Amino acid sequence: MHNRSQIEKRIASQEARKLKAREEKHHTIWFGLGMFGLIGWSVAIPAVIGALAGMWIDSRWPSRYSWSLMLLIGGITLGCFNAWKWLHKEGNVDR
Repeated sequence: MHNRSQIEKRIASQEARKLKAREEKHHTIWFGLGMFGLIGWSVAIPAVIGALAGMWIDSRWPSRYSWSLMLLIGGITLGCFNAWKWLHKEGNVDR
């Protein structure tokens, strides 16, 4: 019973947030560009960090495998996952 009330509260808060977002129709082109930039940076930062860490590892311990490439791909994957989670949290993307 306790778990059910928590779920109901969570659903109610999500619904209230969605209704509030629908009421606010004053988004401008600048808002859209800001969102585009925010999503871009959430992918770019982990990708750059991964690439730099991989280049550092490659320069210290040369191996047959490219750590730069592996960590770049890992950073992009992590960044895309972060962006996806953020969009779902904000309610801008339906499942």
